[in-house]
Amino acid sequence: MRSTEELMATPDPAWPTLEAELLSNPQITILPVAAGAGRDCLYRLQVSARSRLGALALHTGGLLVDDGWLRVLGGGDEAGLPSLAQANGLPGDGRPPASLLVGPDVLGGRFEVNGADPAALGRPGNAGEVCYFGPDTLAWESLGAGHGAWLSWIAEGGTAQFYASLRWTDWQAETRALPLSHGITVDPFLWSREAHEDLTATTRGPAPMAELFSLQDEFAARFAEEPDATALHIRVD
Repeated sequence: MRSTEELMATPDPAWPTLEAELLSNPQITILPVAAGAGRDCLYRLQVSARSRLGALALHTGGLLVDDGWLRVLGGGDEAGLPSLAQANGLPGDGRPPASLLVGPDVLGGRFEVNGADPAALGRPGNAGEVCYFGPDTLAWESLGAGHGAWLSWIAEGGTAQFYASLRWTDWQAETRALPLSHGITVDPFLWSREAHEDLTATTRGPAPMAELFSLQDEFAARFAEEPDATALHIRVD
């Protein structure tokens, strides 16, 4: 286990360059972080401040992208966004997680960094690559890039096209009204044919993020066991 001081002591910290990238996009809000919380998160992650992951943990409470549609995790925010360490249940014992949640979106979609053996979790891609769990497909897809490149993609505005088919009229207002502990539940479900055909006609409401994750995982497991049920398992493109 490296100490916090060791993790912070780098002649080439990632934060100055990363901060400049993030500030170039007006759709990104950098949340503040208490110094102690950032240091604790860095220690529990056991990554250097030379990495972009470490920079986010140490210097930000997280990022709100597109009015909070995507919440990129950092050192934790007092308004309710958990830290990278909290969201991944890292006790600070130095053991790397099988995968690392780095950013949920309001629909319950999840960006995670693959651990050492993605195949053991049934994940696509290679170790260190970011994967996305689609709330409209209930499946994981590899983005073919690591966490640092993913952050650059966000800073360059990549989320606008990525989420275009999953957004409805007035999505910004609904998103801004949410506490950071909550996302949006959609009825009929996003993976249903009805939602695919007319997303604007769905009924939406706030729901705890943990509830969204649990519901999606339950249905994903059901589809895996019942292949015929995947008739409703449609990607919204």
